[in-house]
Amino acid sequence: MAIIVNTANPKSLLSEIKQAIADSKIVTWSCDGQGDFSHTAEQWKYHAWFRAKIEESRLVFNTVPPKGKVISRVDYGVYHGRFIEMLLSHFDERFRDASATAMPSSGDVIRSRTAPE
Repeated sequence: MAIIVNTANPKSLLSEIKQAIADSKIVTWSCDGQGDFSHTAEQWKYHAWFRAKIEESRLVFNTVPPKGKVISRVDYGVYHGRFIEMLLSHFDERFRDASATAMPSSGDVIRSRTAPE
């Protein structure tokens, strides 16, 4: 469960995202002291975090669950969809494409697909 953003300058894009949040140009996301991102809407606040990893020609945002919990499919969908929406709304000229993996990636934790919501 990751967001993959293909960009010519991943380090610069990550810095711009953090700066836009710090400058309150983006108010629907927060960035904590560790550099992790979480949704600020009361209904979704702290249900999950994204931890950015800079790779060659891309940024990877891995999902981090709240301590001692797993992330539900609903939270996964909302967080990934809204984060990509934020990227498109504010940084569309800074990346080629963004996608979300459908199943867990290394470091991600969600409830089993067979578990009730």
